[in-house]
Formats: sequence, structure tokens, C-alpha cells
Amino acid sequence: MLIHSTWILSVSEPTVLPRSYGLELVKQLHQKLGLEMGSETIPSTSYSGILGFYSTSKDFLTFHPDEFYKLSLCGLQEVAAKAIASLELESLEFLGAKFNIINREDETTSYEELYTTLVANEPEPVRQFNLKFLTPTAFAQSSTHLPLPVPSLMFRSWLERWNHFAPIYLGSDELIAYLTKAIMLKHHKIQTRSLVLHKGYVNGFVGDVTLQVLNHADELLANVAHLLVNYARFTGTGMKTRLGMGQTQVNSEMKVSISD
Repeated sequence: MLIHSTWILSVSEPTVLPRSYGLELVKQLHQKLGLEMGSETIPSTSYSGILGFYSTSKDFLTFHPDEFYKLSLCGLQEVAAKAIASLELESLEFLGAKFNIINREDETTSYEELYTTLVANEPEPVRQFNLKFLTPTAFAQSSTHLPLPVPSLMFRSWLERWNHFAPIYLGSDELIAYLTKAIMLKHHKIQTRSLVLHKGYVNGFVGDVTLQVLNHADELLANVAHLLVNYARFTGTGMKTRLGMGQTQVNSEMKVSISD
């Protein structure tokens, strides 16, 4: 089971939070879910932080009562997905702030459904993938972080999570090597942005990215690429997705899912 839950939030008065609020919020959400943080090599959840317009001043953010905000939580395996599906929130209260819950939308599917629809049924391949990175996205490289949309690194991050959680194994280094040759970065409009953590920050990129499947690409493997891109909606991209990095939105024409 996979779930992508989105809550629409508002505040009743101007609300100030430190830039590093995200860690406290995700800890509280995991407590409400009954899930332990930090015990998983590959996290079974991804989280967006609070998305929307806010004012910035030094180390603080101000959220405004005339704006609407979004918060997303995704579960990548049965336990986490069921916990998120069962989570009932009337408001979010943390660090002296209160966000009212206006609405909630759940998108659910399964690994089997995604694989059957996008690969096993042999659909006509999609040759272009349009992605929007909503929160800072970066890739770990030794002791540094790379804030750039490198196709091989994006597909590796999605494939690693798919192979870890899905009952259907897709392949590893050979698949990445093939996709690297078959898919190019066609266009991007990105900028760097930082995720502030309790003891520092991580730079990442946000913005729009278009990937192009080359004409010579095998149709089956093009469909596998399409599957992994769709999976990114749930798993996020790159490092620290459990803490709010790498939230990935996919062009609506490409999305494939089922609803409960």
C-alpha cells in the first residue's frame, strides 16, 4: 500500500515559527502516527513541511491568516501507509503555533497496481517527464551534497526505495546505467534553496525539470522509467525526504493511481 495525504491548513492570526520548525513538526507527526524516527536505513515516510506563502525575517517565518497552506505525508509501506490513513487531525499545534485543518485529500495505490498499469500492461511509452521539485532537493555524495537535477541520481534514489519496499524487484546498477544513456535532462528552471535544520542547513534545488526519453530507448525500459517517475510522487527525491526535502510533483497527465 502507498498513500499520499495532503492537508490544507490555515492560521487565525499571523504566526511566527523558526526556520528550523520542520524537525519539531515531523517528530510530532511521527509520535501521532506511532512510528519511530531514525531507526530505518531507508525511511518509510516522506514529508513536505508546510508549503505556501510566508514572510521571512532572519531566522523566522511568518504565516498569514489570508493564505492557505499545504502539508503532505506519504507512506511507502503497509505499516506507515495505514498509520497515515488512520491519522485524524483537527489542528496542528507545535512551538506555540496553531494551524487549523481545512481539508484533507488522500491518494492511495499499491506497488502492484503501479507496476501492472505502467509496465506489465505494455502501454505506449511516455517520452517526456515534467517534474516540479517543491522543497529543496539534493543528493549525498561522500561528505558533500549535490543540489542539481542529475538524471542518474534521481533515478537511483527512486529505484533504491522501490527495490527496498516493493514486492517487485526492478534491477540495480545495470538498469541505472541504461537509463543514464537513454534519458537526458531536456530543460530546467531551478534555483537553490536551503532546508534549515536544528544544527545547520542543507542546500538543495527547487523548480521545474523536464526529462526526455531518447528515441532509441527500449520501450519496456522507458515504461520502467515512467513507473519510477510516478513513484517519486510518494517517495520524494534524493536525501532527507523524511525531514521535508525532495518533495516531487509530477505532471498530472502522467499520474496513475487508484483510490480507496
